[in-house]
Amino acid sequence: MGKQRVVVGLSGGVDSSVSAWLLKQQGCEVVGIFMKNWEDDDDGEYCSSNADFVDAAAVADVIGIEIEHVNFAAEYKDRVFAEFLREIQAGRTPNPDVLCNAEIKFKAFLDHAMRLGAEKIATGHYARVRERGGRFELLKGLDPSKDQSYFLHRLTQAQLAKTLFPVGELHKTEVRRIAAEIGLPNAKKKDSTGICFIGERPFREFLNRYIAREPGPIKDERGRVLGRHQGLSFYTLGQRQGLGIGGVKEKGAPRGGGEHAPWFVARKDMAANTLWVVQGHDHPWLQSLALAAGDASWTAGAPPAPGAYASKTRYRQADAPCRLAPGEDGAFTLSFDAPQWAVTPGQSAVLYDGEVCLGGGVISGASA
Repeated sequence: MGKQRVVVGLSGGVDSSVSAWLLKQQGCEVVGIFMKNWEDDDDGEYCSSNADFVDAAAVADVIGIEIEHVNFAAEYKDRVFAEFLREIQAGRTPNPDVLCNAEIKFKAFLDHAMRLGAEKIATGHYARVRERGGRFELLKGLDPSKDQSYFLHRLTQAQLAKTLFPVGELHKTEVRRIAAEIGLPNAKKKDSTGICFIGERPFREFLNRYIAREPGPIKDERGRVLGRHQGLSFYTLGQRQGLGIGGVKEKGAPRGGGEHAPWFVARKDMAANTLWVVQGHDHPWLQSLALAAGDASWTAGAPPAPGAYASKTRYRQADAPCRLAPGEDGAFTLSFDAPQWAVTPGQSAVLYDGEVCLGGGVISGASA
């Protein structure tokens, strides 16, 4: 038997680089693919695709593998960015990383790798795959501070069967140690944040190019107009920065009376083009004990049985105990033991049974 041929998505970052090295150490025939997903304004200031490719090529040279540059920008624009804009304009807050994994990294990239004769693909995600009784399970990465199963919850049995996550068994500190030990040029490269097509630039400035501003009133729970918003698409629930409003002081209010507590976005009324804000992180309008979701995708191919699980309603959130009630046509509801903060339509509600990520869906609404 020949060596197993594995195509690795090399991003230029340290995680995918160490993934490629680990696979080569295991005796695999490793080929690197660098994916270019955005080219509208790839000028190097915000979306550093060219610099990342240089890093990926340097890594491939050190490890001793081939690397191919593949352009998926057209697929990305059609399948991810167009959907992202539709959701934003509808007042929701989509997660492009979830869509990108489902549509590009584990669809377009997987198809390309199979055409190259790959038996498996690999990425630098912090997650794991386990086979049990002919079924494949998606597990959390062993480093709890880096686990990325949330972003991978839409993967199917067919995709999981073809996927390896070599650094999912490691902690980030160990990955960096390996990278330094084997002399990778990107061993100390900082982790990328945000999504490539936005990069580190201000979110509102980027969206201005694609979405028209529709200013309207910002109101508090008593109906007082506190200021003007730039367009509801530019805000998300729980947002604290960039609202452009200070504290509202009542006539005769005592000093230090809490009138300067921070404001948070609590509701978006699309019909009235009104942004509702509240003061204080723990305001009741920001708390929900139940949510509804749709467009569900379950890794097993079918919904889990109704009952007790844990859920994340946003990345980097602690698992929250909940009860699942499946509905019709990919819909489901979750009810929680404790109130969840700023549950946001458009984000993903992802379900867990211990370390196993079961899948999830797109939040459509929440209730107290």
